[in-house]
Amino acid sequence: MTVLLADGNIGIGGDPDALLRRVRELLRPGGEVVAELDPPGAATRAERVWLRGEGRVTGWFAWARVSVSGIGPLARRSGFRRAEVWTEAGRWFSVLS
Repeated sequence: MTVLLADGNIGIGGDPDALLRRVRELLRPGGEVVAELDPPGAATRAERVWLRGEGRVTGWFAWARVSVSGIGPLARRSGFRRAEVWTEAGRWFSVLS
């Protein structure tokens, strides 16, 4: 089983530690997480954001951003043993296992 957190979705809920701990609980042995990250050197942070599009605006909600630099410690805190990182077409990814 693989959980895909593309397009910054590792930030859902504003607490990537809690999100990855929950995903870890749901994974079967041998499962992995593929997450898209911000580039190296970017800040790993939680923030409140809102979205605007097609004439509509959402309310404020919690979101987080995780950089390549922050994924190793986050993975270990969440119970993953390994975090491999690579780049493809100008985007950064990590596989947590």
